[in-house]
Amino acid sequence: MTHEEVMAVMKKIGLPYAYHHFAEGESPDPPFLVFLYPKSNNFSADGKVYHKINCLNVELYTDVKNIELERKIEAMFDGHGIFYEKSEVWIESESLYEVLYEMEV
Repeated sequence: MTHEEVMAVMKKIGLPYAYHHFAEGESPDPPFLVFLYPKSNNFSADGKVYHKINCLNVELYTDVKNIELERKIEAMFDGHGIFYEKSEVWIESESLYEVLYEMEV
């Protein structure tokens, strides 16, 4: 999946989103998304990168637990054939839930 295809999926979800972070003071009210490529998991052959694989994190931030929104996002990933792992934390300093979707693209 190319960066352009990732951007298209982010747009289809329909929430405000940014790569890595929003600029200081420009974060929208929740819910919103942040996505980034924290590392790669490339496949090698003959001592070279044979197939490039980027790890993609999509972070959903909400001020209340929103199961329906999570289902909508997961349906979007499922519809694009994207396998993901999911975890969740409460960020007390921000009073926000973060639902993290980790995948390879």
